[in-house]
Amino acid sequence: MKILIVSDTHRKNDNFLKVVEDVGKIDMLIHLGDIEGSEYVMENAVDCPIEMISGNNDFFSALPSEKLITIGKYKVMLTHGHRYYIGMGNEMLKKEAIAQGADIVMYGHTHKPVVELDEHIIALNPGSLSYPRQENRRPSYILMTINEKQKATFEICYL
Repeated sequence: MKILIVSDTHRKNDNFLKVVEDVGKIDMLIHLGDIEGSEYVMENAVDCPIEMISGNNDFFSALPSEKLITIGKYKVMLTHGHRYYIGMGNEMLKKEAIAQGADIVMYGHTHKPVVELDEHIIALNPGSLSYPRQENRRPSYILMTINEKQKATFEICYL
């Protein structure tokens, strides 16, 4: 199973569409907020289930601000992260995800990619496809792959 995880596209969809083309067939798309009204672009670009949540710039969105979903054997918390003061670190968010029984927490907001594996929780942030803020300033996303033994791996990818 191949899952494309993106965030913070901010209505600039060219890079998103390029990633969808480059990655090829996916089994699920996850968008972690700051879509800014481009839900229809996401829906029309892929032929698979889509999970989307709202971010701090999705002012008039009807999307939920958080979700708990199941991917394979994993319980996954989806949030944009801004309500957990994520700019100051992800400890508060990880504690909340653990309290909700999550194995993985996925978030955005910082525009910096993160794959953090610790003994209690996996924390993922795909960065931003539109306004990257990490040192190399390259648009980023994460590919999550679940193998036949239900083991997940995560890869930060750059355009």
